[in-house]
Amino acid sequence: MCDLPQTMTSAEIRQKFLDFFASKGHQIVASSSLIPANDPTLLFTNAGMNQFKDVFLGFDKRPYTRATTAQKVVRAGGKHNDLENVGYTARHHTFFEMLGNFSFGDYFKEDAIKYAWEFLTSPQWLGLPSEKLSVTVYAEDDEAYDLWHKTIGVPAERMIRIGDNKGAKYASDNFWTMGDTGPCGPCTEIFYDHGAHIPGGPPGSPDEDGDRFIEIWNNVFMQFNRDEAGVLHKLPKPSVDTGMGLERIAAVMQHVNSNYDIDLFKQLIADAQRVTGAADINSPSLKVIADHIRSSAFLIADGALPANDGRGYVVRRIVRRAIRHGYKLGQKGFFFHQLVAKLAELMGDAYPELRQRQSAIEDALRLEEEIFGRTLENGMALLESALAGDKKELDGATAFKLADTFGFPIDLTADVCRERNVTVDMAGFEAALEAQRTQSKAAGTFKMAAGLAYEGEGTCFHGYQQANADATVLALYRGNEPVQQLQAGEDGVVVLDNTPFYAESGGQVGDTGEIAAAGGIDALFDVTDTQKVKADVFGHQGRLVRGTLKVGDRVAASIDQHKRSATQRNHSATHLLHAALREVLGKHVEQKGSLVNAERTRFDFSHPKPVTAEELARIEALVNHVVMHNHEVHTANMSYDDAIKAGAMALFGEKYGDEVRVLKMGDFSTELCGGTHVSRTGDIGFFKVLSEGGVAAGIRRVEATTGEGALALVQQQERELKAAAALAQAQPGELLTKLEKLQDNAKALEKELAKLKGQLAASKGDELVNNAVAIGNAKVLAAELPGADTNALRETLDKLKDKLGSAAIVLAAVADGKVSLVAGVTADLTSKVKAGELVNFVAQQVGGKGGGRPDMAQAGGTQPENLATALSGVQAWVSAKL
Repeated sequence: MCDLPQTMTSAEIRQKFLDFFASKGHQIVASSSLIPANDPTLLFTNAGMNQFKDVFLGFDKRPYTRATTAQKVVRAGGKHNDLENVGYTARHHTFFEMLGNFSFGDYFKEDAIKYAWEFLTSPQWLGLPSEKLSVTVYAEDDEAYDLWHKTIGVPAERMIRIGDNKGAKYASDNFWTMGDTGPCGPCTEIFYDHGAHIPGGPPGSPDEDGDRFIEIWNNVFMQFNRDEAGVLHKLPKPSVDTGMGLERIAAVMQHVNSNYDIDLFKQLIADAQRVTGAADINSPSLKVIADHIRSSAFLIADGALPANDGRGYVVRRIVRRAIRHGYKLGQKGFFFHQLVAKLAELMGDAYPELRQRQSAIEDALRLEEEIFGRTLENGMALLESALAGDKKELDGATAFKLADTFGFPIDLTADVCRERNVTVDMAGFEAALEAQRTQSKAAGTFKMAAGLAYEGEGTCFHGYQQANADATVLALYRGNEPVQQLQAGEDGVVVLDNTPFYAESGGQVGDTGEIAAAGGIDALFDVTDTQKVKADVFGHQGRLVRGTLKVGDRVAASIDQHKRSATQRNHSATHLLHAALREVLGKHVEQKGSLVNAERTRFDFSHPKPVTAEELARIEALVNHVVMHNHEVHTANMSYDDAIKAGAMALFGEKYGDEVRVLKMGDFSTELCGGTHVSRTGDIGFFKVLSEGGVAAGIRRVEATTGEGALALVQQQERELKAAAALAQAQPGELLTKLEKLQDNAKALEKELAKLKGQLAASKGDELVNNAVAIGNAKVLAAELPGADTNALRETLDKLKDKLGSAAIVLAAVADGKVSLVAGVTADLTSKVKAGELVNFVAQQVGGKGGGRPDMAQAGGTQPENLATALSGVQAWVSAKL
């Protein structure tokens, strides 16, 4: 028997991990947002290394070469999706914390292995008994094997070599890759043995999926770069990326076998039992709810609100799955949002955003409960009906209807079916969903900016101070290929040692301009964009207009000053807009994206509802007020921590090192920003809002312009106003009054037209009575009413029902290539014939669908050419029902 270590709370383990690696010279780096910054390849942050990807790839440089984090992670969408397993296993979560330590070309295998072993086994840290630990290494990684066996002293019987067990070379549980190409390397994993009383075998054995041997740490050695041919090339600076799940190690330290038995989950599960009224504390549904409150609350705190697409769709799936499990426990009221307070209490010290945004998280969850609550009971009734009997499979059409009509995500439907041992016809569901599928799919590969491989010296940026710079050509590219020279007419990329050109970053577009050869060489390169090849290497993209440009040439680089000035005005105005939005709408406003160019600024921000015209007017006036005060724009470089303490706002999508650039405009706006700006706010000239609208659930967008652009906009609006007055034959100042009169006249004419259409339709309805066909004691009528609108169809339908007595009726009209349908069934027939089913029978044949009450329903379609055939089948359809 071996002595187990003293029990530790999750919070104590998290802090010990960070303290340990800080003692080894690692920089403690805060968890990044769950919404990846400037990374379209990821749906959510799904690993501790995500925020360091650009560092590993060489695009970003940090003032440290070793780091440690406690990173919040979500795996509920895209490639890494654990959602369907949550509640069915001991260790799957949608949200978890990944403890990690990273080396960026600093230490490698020996130190990484020593650090891991010391932290796990030293009595000063976790104090795990070494005999409970075993390790795996990649079969060909003799270096790692020898380090574990000879240096650390792990006996051979507790070491396992894992080869290519996934069907291809380097496809192994112990060989890690970023993608099909790029950085990769072997990894070594550490496993904890929970004891022989738990079923399961060691890794690599037929019983490895059991719960006895649990992976608690993975050391990834980024040792190679794999090219498109699959060949591995040694990296000049191999690196280390590690990860240890906090929940798993907490289970070990608290002497339990399931993550759901650790301190964090026990308290959340108890709170879930309280708000649901569940009788059984061991119900799997309580585990689901406890897990899902973590992922949904953290995602909302980071700006992902429930929606019908993208990240918001995943949030909606998680929240609705939790609500359904509450419903399963008998809780049909609103309960889920009540769990946020306990979560903030438990995790708010480590993640202050939970406390700062607690109210906003509760509001978002309560709203989602209200939306889903309206349809949950009806949807469950449909599902229960569809699963009645001994069905072994739910048809795809019903699964789609649940998603489309009742808001049941497919995994929720599959969840219910799995509980009944019923499968879902996914092929049928996918076929029905094909036209509407909008869920984002995350790719798993990383591509170098502009696709350029460059290992030379960096570019010195002078653009804050000057518009011109003398420089030397360091590298040239034609396409993605490095070349020694460019000829006239060729497109390419120029890398300089010095430049005044700003490379696109932080929402500001790259500069344009020209690069002219010096020393009598007649060469001119037209720069159409500037992008970063790496963190400190600028690529000037464009075309050589004349001459020949060679590597090593001396050149004069000049930006387009007019475009730069216009861009600076818009960028500085963006900062003022951000501050004004927070002052007028509230401090919950956070930037969610921006694009700044010479024509306008586009600013996305969090806000739950449209900005009113009055609010926009106040925002616009406030920005112009600060502009007219002509504050000096101050910039200063300082540490990130000092900047945040000074009140600077860090912008969404930006990555910051230890030293940051702080931009201050009077006492109105202080933000971190590396972009170019005006010298004084008065240089902005004039600020004018162009538009405001929604771009996603809870995300609004304002577009605006400044200076010459704002002046041109106002002048254009004035011209349009004068033209409108002329068309309305109104004098200046009388246009609104004249338009109101014209609108009143138009409404009166519309009413008269509708009345005439109704009378016409009624007269035609009288004629149609004789066309009804008798089926038993009932009458069936299907007819087209040319020229009728929907109101006329409904009025005629009501009159025909009165005149026919017992009847099933379908009326149709065609206008602008679209079909309008109404169906009516008298009360005595609705037990056999439903108006909704009847109208859908016709609608499906004319490219549409519809619905309504059993006695009256409407539909539409887009295939009028099929209408006659569709109507001709009504008699037989009704006859079959009767």
